[in-house]
Amino acid sequence: MAAGNGNGQFYVYNKTRETFVATEVSLANDYFRRLIGLLGKTQRWAKPGRALWIIPSRGVHTIGMLFPIDLIFLNKSKEVVHIEEHVRPFRISKVSLKASSVLELPTHAIYHSGTKVGDQLEIAPTR
Repeated sequence: MAAGNGNGQFYVYNKTRETFVATEVSLANDYFRRLIGLLGKTQRWAKPGRALWIIPSRGVHTIGMLFPIDLIFLNKSKEVVHIEEHVRPFRISKVSLKASSVLELPTHAIYHSGTKVGDQLEIAPTR
């Protein structure tokens, strides 16, 4: 499923591990939504199941954020190419030239889903 222009809700399913990574995923696929990202959100945002899918993105920063997050970097085929766990505020992630998008998730989401580099994810709209 390609990302459309809307900002509807999506889910992320790890087909390799047969686990859900996130069930309430918002899309940031235009300049303004990517610029704002999770800035201004409080720790209350970071509930299990939530995520922000940033397209396009090869790296992110947490400057101005108020809480740590997990990061999953995906290529165009939605294969996991890089992972960063518990990225604290005021940090800059690695830039992955293999990545075409990044999932920002609450901490421990990667651990709980068992997601690893090389896993194949499915991202589709919730109904």
